[in-house]
Amino acid sequence: MSSTQASIDRTSTAGSEHLDAIVIGAGFAGLYQLHSLRDRLGLKVRVLEAGSGVGGTWYWNRYPGARCDSESYYYSFSFSDELQQEWGWSERYPEHGEIRRYLNFVADKFDLRRDIQFDTRVRSASFDEAANLWHVVTEGGTRLSAQFLITAVGCLSSANIPKIAGLESFRGQWYHTGRWPQEDVDFTGKRVGLIGTGSTGIQATPVIAAKAAHLTVFQRTANYSIPARNGPVSPEEQREIKANYAAIREQARNSPNGHPFDISPVSALEAPPDERLARYEAAWERGGLRFRAAFKDLLTNKAANDTASDFIRAKIRGIVKDPAVAEMLTPKDHPFATKRPPIDSEYFETFNRDNVTLVDIKASPIVEITPDGIRTKDAEIPLDIIVFATGFDAMTGPLLAVDIRGRDGIALRDSWSAGPRTYLGLQVAGFPNLFTITGPGSPSVLTNMPVAIEQHVDWISRCIRHMRDQGLTRIEADAAAAEAWVAHVNDAANATLLPLANSSWYLGANVPGKPRVFMPYAGGMANYAMICEKVAAKGYEGFILSDPAVPEARGGRGAMVG
Repeated sequence: MSSTQASIDRTSTAGSEHLDAIVIGAGFAGLYQLHSLRDRLGLKVRVLEAGSGVGGTWYWNRYPGARCDSESYYYSFSFSDELQQEWGWSERYPEHGEIRRYLNFVADKFDLRRDIQFDTRVRSASFDEAANLWHVVTEGGTRLSAQFLITAVGCLSSANIPKIAGLESFRGQWYHTGRWPQEDVDFTGKRVGLIGTGSTGIQATPVIAAKAAHLTVFQRTANYSIPARNGPVSPEEQREIKANYAAIREQARNSPNGHPFDISPVSALEAPPDERLARYEAAWERGGLRFRAAFKDLLTNKAANDTASDFIRAKIRGIVKDPAVAEMLTPKDHPFATKRPPIDSEYFETFNRDNVTLVDIKASPIVEITPDGIRTKDAEIPLDIIVFATGFDAMTGPLLAVDIRGRDGIALRDSWSAGPRTYLGLQVAGFPNLFTITGPGSPSVLTNMPVAIEQHVDWISRCIRHMRDQGLTRIEADAAAAEAWVAHVNDAANATLLPLANSSWYLGANVPGKPRVFMPYAGGMANYAMICEKVAAKGYEGFILSDPAVPEARGGRGAMVG
């Protein structure tokens, strides 16, 4: 350790505890970052977690039907083969409780809880340039300081509760799916209104309908959905997966979307119509996100995408018996998979039930919530329970929920007033020694999250190790490199059909007043990881590395974007 590092280690602020690194969040990202920094680098680390247990987003996501849309065997950590061999998943798509049990198993196996502070929500974090420290204050008044601040807050953890007039007057109960209570909500005999038909609403609808006296679904935008075909994982499948984990993980890391399956090299437009239909039918019967891999150009060629969109539209019309309801449920305003494509268990079939009603709130907007229900332009619907399946203030919301201030007191909220600007989704110019795991500008929500998380944590950990080995104590994204990266993120998105979904939360369109900026990196997980490796190999090009005790900066200023 350098003398400068030792002096920083001795620095503290009166009344605060000093650490090497503070990590915000104890989900997949926070747990692995703690293990990597503490157990591999020997750093003193504290994780601050708002929940009462581990899980991150999955600690709060307890709504009826909540499941992962990636298959269980690869929605998991790959850093420990012993962990892979010890844990076995019960279902193809794990439900929320099983994911929490898995993360608790990980926390226990690697003795992570002793460095996690639960029931602790971070109120503010400010960078002290003179001391080269981040000062963190919790809502409970605890003060801590650290050289590095790492956000592991998740991309989908800041609940988006729409501001509808009259909510405070409602005499029944209301819930948001992203802040579901730990105890079960009993829908038996209740009149339930569910607002939202994204992936959350699509998962919750069949489960609530099975218990409620009546369910009214309020739909703003019709959505495509592929059947999940969920089921148990047999012992034979478990053995085969565990025997082949090395190849499975390698395939996932080298794929565009972090999933361990190949995308067809065939264009949807090159395949004869009967072959194309057969491919779609086979993908539909298998179910899951692999449907997107039926042809190579579904996200880059509108005419190719039309063949998939038309296929799914025909399926919806064939499943839903009432033609008027089927038409309401048929997406027409965006191509398939340009919004995050949900997978479902009997979603469209649920609208054939006598106790389910669909309301198109584009045609008949919600006017207000009354003491007894919801009033639209055309009617008042009496309700006992309202469920907001309105998603999240994605990607930026969890970060902006904390008052983060960098050099010269600049607030992250002000720095991102026109939309998020990062370098590689890892750092923000003006915020030294702040790392953002799966931040805006990284593949994050466009890929299998554990793959993206492990890539980010490994890169951040290697970077910190490099700094300590070189006697460097500060790293910051160069502003010009960040601007170049933002331009590259936009170019990558525009090379796809993704920006055509005007109502997508990828663009922040689900949150009124939020800047319309395409936030994730659409250039592919494997390509992104390669760029990050090139940046590191070139002395962390695009970052400014320095030691405050030494005036000159070390580190490249040019951006790596290809």
